[in-house]
Amino acid sequence: MAQLAENLKIVQDKIATACSKRSSEYKYFEPCLVAVSKLQPPESIIEAYEAGQRHFGENYVNELAEKGNHKQILEKCVDIHWHFIGHLQRNKVNKILNVPNLYIIETIDNEKLASTLNTSWPKYRKYDDLKLKVMVQVNTSNEQEKSGCEITHVSSLVKHIIDNCKNLEFTGLMTIGMFGYDVTKGPNPDFLCLKECKEKVSKELAIDLKEIELSMGMSNDYEHAVELGSTSVRVGTAIFGARPKKNVE
Repeated sequence: MAQLAENLKIVQDKIATACSKRSSEYKYFEPCLVAVSKLQPPESIIEAYEAGQRHFGENYVNELAEKGNHKQILEKCVDIHWHFIGHLQRNKVNKILNVPNLYIIETIDNEKLASTLNTSWPKYRKYDDLKLKVMVQVNTSNEQEKSGCEITHVSSLVKHIIDNCKNLEFTGLMTIGMFGYDVTKGPNPDFLCLKECKEKVSKELAIDLKEIELSMGMSNDYEHAVELGSTSVRVGTAIFGARPKKNVE
């Protein structure tokens, strides 16, 4: 408990320091820390929650469904906010939407997935006017093995969500980016690309820039991401330590 709480405090302090280095245009918000708990046991999630953490990210549908319905997590983490940050297939939409305390799906990468979520969400929401928060995932590094919509399709996908998916609330853009970028070479091009996508979406769809969030930055580069305007960072190993190996889902 003490070590995890200490790790969490270290990450929070580093985020605060990075915030102090931001451009004045980003001073209107404080970044959200999402603790990536994939492959971590429920006990670790409860420890982080008891240390004050509220937002948690999971990559696998079955794992999130199991943890979201875990008896102790339901009892001890009543205000937990689950972020789904992995690739989502349409045949698993109902399973993910049935997770208690689902807060946001950050990985919408095509219109069919958005439409399926839009159609299915009313069966699971608690209140008639409660929209499901979503982000559009962008493949900023153009790596074939990575999920995310192409850069040129971002505005059209966002427009589809806003115009045709009335049960969804578009909140922003997300990227994973290329792993292991050396920040001594300058600003991460994936983060700069996501910022450009944000500006393009704002201009083409007449959305206030402040209304478009950016989910970018992980354990190895979250401070850099914060300095560049990230509104949400996804940090796992820096909080929980090394992950156990994954059983095939």
